[in-house]
Amino acid sequence: MKAFSQIMVRIPLILWAIIVIFPLVWMFMGAFKTNAEIFTSPWALPQTFNFSNFARAWNDFNIGRAFLNSFFVTALGSILTLALSIPTAYALERIRSKMGEVLINVYLASMMIPAVLGWIPLFFLLMKLNLLDNLWALSLIYAISHVPFTIFILIGFIGNIPKELEEAATVDGMSQYGILFKIITPLIKSGIMTVTILNAISYWNEFFMALILLQTESNTTLGVAMNLLKTKAQYESAWGVLFAGLCIAVIPVIIFYTIFQRSIVKGMTEGAIK
Repeated sequence: MKAFSQIMVRIPLILWAIIVIFPLVWMFMGAFKTNAEIFTSPWALPQTFNFSNFARAWNDFNIGRAFLNSFFVTALGSILTLALSIPTAYALERIRSKMGEVLINVYLASMMIPAVLGWIPLFFLLMKLNLLDNLWALSLIYAISHVPFTIFILIGFIGNIPKELEEAATVDGMSQYGILFKIITPLIKSGIMTVTILNAISYWNEFFMALILLQTESNTTLGVAMNLLKTKAQYESAWGVLFAGLCIAVIPVIIFYTIFQRSIVKGMTEGAIK
């Protein structure tokens, strides 16, 4: 009876795994096929594993440039998010006042506002500041848009650090900045890892904001470049190249998540327990 119940539990999990994995496998197989193979035998393995589709996607369809742009905005956006969020979360957690409570509620409320409502004002603001089509500005916008979520997570971790540690450091003559960067930050490392991974994946996959705020093909990120590649593939019959471009966009996320999945689960579990 126990074995039967285990099988019944695992069947939906196996079906779900097949539903998720099969499109990825099909996409990787398509990346190595010619157009003729894709249309004549879409479910078969490629006859030869040649990498010409990857080379064409990287060099001829601007995927290489878009890959570097996505890497830039993802890295810079993640760094800026932490630089803005860690000191703010520490101050809001430790300096309890009515104004602090108001600020916390403002941050929480901002997470409920649909991002689409801010796109048009943001577009005209950047146009006034001459910052449209600017990867630095896009990185800053990514960072600011994720600051409330990051603060919300980090406040929970900081709140569970005993204040006696800070009092002892103060007695030893350490400054507030020293306490923040030498004591608090190392102790909330798992929380920082978790929010950084989640933010980085979000920045890497972001599409609509980049589509609106970036206007030249040389500055496009991977999401926008894939949209352009999809349009070109319809007219140039470059379906193998399209599959190769999708693989280039997905592979870093898969590798990143595979390496750091334990950190994500650990951080979320600790945050839930605390």
